Amino acid sequence: MPTDHDYLAQRFEAHRGHLSAVAYRMLGSSAEAEDAVQEAWFRLSRSEPARIDNLGGWLTTVVGRVCLDMLRSRGSRAERPLEAVGPEPAATAADPEQDALLADSVGVALLVVLDTLTPAERLAFVLHDLFAVPHEEIATVVGRTPAAARQLASRARRRVQGAEPPEADLARQRAVVDAFLAAVREGDFHALVEVLDPDVVARTEAGISTGALAVARGASGFARLARLTRPALVDGRPGLAMLVDGRVDRVLDFTVVRDRIAVIDIVLDPARLAELDVRP
Repeated sequence: MPTDHDYLAQRFEAHRGHLSAVAYRMLGSSAEAEDAVQEAWFRLSRSEPARIDNLGGWLTTVVGRVCLDMLRSRGSRAERPLEAVGPEPAATAADPEQDALLADSVGVALLVVLDTLTPAERLAFVLHDLFAVPHEEIATVVGRTPAAARQLASRARRRVQGAEPPEADLARQRAVVDAFLAAVREGDFHALVEVLDPDVVARTEAGISTGALAVARGASGFARLARLTRPALVDGRPGLAMLVDGRVDRVLDFTVVRDRIAVIDIVLDPARLAELDVRP
């Protein structure tokens, strides 16, 4: 005879497809998405289900919070998603055709833009634009007002819609990176801010900083090191490499969106440097 636990598990399984789709679009990794969904089940099994009026909404909120924590943890460790964007898990949707179209369009955007969104922006975009979660519910997940949640989703939407495809003109990207290097060398703070996206993210093995002013201030402190830095191709993309005694000591890997720098990955760890194809 089915127990209360069995009944709860059945109700949870009815929502698993939807939860997996939310988590995958948030994290870009099916393994991490499965971990997030499993954590939602643990939290549900430790709760009082009888007091949950809307189980689907409750589970979506929990998965959103878990993903937000995972993204913040990933950012603090300067990690990339474990997988490239590929086939996505099936989702439960009222309109399968529309869901497939959304999955296809956001998959292309994620190739360029996923890492340029802050965790809160990514969550607001995924929940609202892809799964029609109201801003009021998103606000409870990110700990902000509904108006602030609406602004997060709007900003993320503009970045996704404005993303350049992976085959964007390398010469234009090279010009942006060269302008960054020139501004650092010359100590031109205004020019440095101008070449950065307002919500730029700079990541190192030690941590992460966000926002054009903060990143520009950090970059301004490396004017002396910039003299040792040269343009390079990093995994086929325009970047910068600092050479010491003829060897690559550190690399700056850039993501350029709409002619501004959206992400700077600063790599110093020898093991990570060895994994990169750096051509000064």
